[in-house]
Amino acid sequence: MDEQTRDAAKRRASESAVEAVSDGDVVGLGSGSTAEHAIRILGDRVEEGLDIVGVTTSFQAREIAIEKGIDLTTLDETDGHIDVTIDGADQFAGPDLIKGGGAAHAREKIVASATDSLQIVADPTKETDVLDTVVPVEVLPDARTTVANAIREMGGEPELRWAQRKSGPVVTDNGNLLFDADFGAIDDPEALATEIATIPSVVEHGIFPGYADAVHMGTEDGVTVFEY
Repeated sequence: MDEQTRDAAKRRASESAVEAVSDGDVVGLGSGSTAEHAIRILGDRVEEGLDIVGVTTSFQAREIAIEKGIDLTTLDETDGHIDVTIDGADQFAGPDLIKGGGAAHAREKIVASATDSLQIVADPTKETDVLDTVVPVEVLPDARTTVANAIREMGGEPELRWAQRKSGPVVTDNGNLLFDADFGAIDDPEALATEIATIPSVVEHGIFPGYADAVHMGTEDGVTVFEY
């Protein structure tokens, strides 16, 4: 699937997921190229009269939402409740996800955890039977070495993510560093998620076990919706 075809598939997936949003909803606005389509489509619907408020998951999502005229709020102002979130994924195997390619997975997980219905948008390159892509792990800068050692002890291979078009490593919106940890095929995402979370100074990781309520997978000529 070439890049133009993928982009069209992402837009079809987003158009499908946006149908889950109703008038009056608090909507979680995800990050990344696929979720960007959804934010822009929601912005068009707002211009047509849809009444929603958004909770963003990253600086990128916030800027697009403002550009599209979507009113924004916070989890404090919504008493920690979101009706629907639309977000992307680096990979999905059923309702299990790996996220964090855009380094926003800590905020994405907070928003997803507060959401009644998590709608994932993806193209066919993100579907797999078993999760096996790298797991982003956000860490406090002072704990870089100890966290890397702990990841190796549990069978992973951590690699510090380096920035593009700037010197040095990627720094998250939270001011932390990021490992991409390769564990190979992940047979038990929930168990690995728990194990990584117990490492001191890990802020958050990119395994979202059982989080998706639906995945909207755009294809070359339509959308396949998986509901869980």
